[in-house]
Amino acid sequence: MIAKLVGFATVSRDSNLALIEYVSSYLADLGVESRLVPNADNSKANLYATIGPMVEGGVVLSGHTDVVPVVGQPWDSDPFTLTEKNGRLFGRGTADMKSFYAIALAMVPEMLARGLARPIHLALSYDEEIGCLGAPAMIERIASELPAPLAVVVGEPTDMRIVTAHKSIHSFETVVIGHEAHSSQTHRGVSAVMTAARLIMFLEDMARQNAAGPASQTSFEPPYSTIHVGTVNGGTATNIISRECRFSWDMRCIPEDDPQIYADRFDRYCRDEVLPAMQAVAREASIVTTPTCAVPALGPEPGGAAEALVRLLTAYNGSDAVAYGAEAGQFQQAGFSTVLCGPGSIDQAHQPNEYIEKSQVHACVDFMRRLIDAQAS
Repeated sequence: MIAKLVGFATVSRDSNLALIEYVSSYLADLGVESRLVPNADNSKANLYATIGPMVEGGVVLSGHTDVVPVVGQPWDSDPFTLTEKNGRLFGRGTADMKSFYAIALAMVPEMLARGLARPIHLALSYDEEIGCLGAPAMIERIASELPAPLAVVVGEPTDMRIVTAHKSIHSFETVVIGHEAHSSQTHRGVSAVMTAARLIMFLEDMARQNAAGPASQTSFEPPYSTIHVGTVNGGTATNIISRECRFSWDMRCIPEDDPQIYADRFDRYCRDEVLPAMQAVAREASIVTTPTCAVPALGPEPGGAAEALVRLLTAYNGSDAVAYGAEAGQFQQAGFSTVLCGPGSIDQAHQPNEYIEKSQVHACVDFMRRLIDAQAS
């Protein structure tokens, strides 16, 4: 099943429907009905399905179907053909994160044969890699249509360790509009590029303040909220004062931080400190910041059902935290007890020659068998 799913080139920019249709057909052949939640133009879809009775106390096993691109990466084998070598399975999505739900799908016949007392729900999303865009509509449907689940396990690669916290993601694009003039006439123009540089330094100052402040009590690396500028584009020629410059930036916030505080500080700086001087030269000058992505953090749940269940199934006594964002925060925000736990290492995700250790596959199979036992008893 891992080989089959890796064979679908579900890069985020492309459709995932071939994979979704395969999974739906596979489940239908086993007598399991799938429900699809398509995107606006029907080019992609989420899928969720229930194995077992429609009663409360189920466990949701969640994963994303999309993968990151392989173009420009130096792969030693076809990234969309599973290759086994030295105890490792190579292919795009092996670690992040097709192996998790491939194992769950492969074990559906075993789930059916056991006659579960409480259900196991499968939930597959689209566009996780470009901002967790697909999951919210599916989560809303799960919340409204399914009996209340006990727990959600999002199978991101954690080496089968329990992760109870991840950072939030908040991305923005800021567009600075200045006023063009010859570069010898700086008093007549407003440089969008130089203004953007000033704004970027303000973001850098906030980032430095966070790094110098008190560390989070959870085991994040780094143990504070980060702010980062990823792209800058502006100007037309060296001897022209630039009219336009745009830059993209993001914040990765620990659960106890409110990202809106940082966004508001930036907006006030733009409005009160920078814009008046720009508009004194050119009334049309402007600074506009638009949110492009918002994914909530996953926070620890003292006494949470998901953590207790997965701890029982894995015998792992730790509680880890990760700096990346995931759909787990979206499930938790909707009221579901949620943890991250899945096979493979995040160190292999998005890399050329991505792989998963076969030992991790075996560990996940053992996890699924213990889950089946728990839901059958």
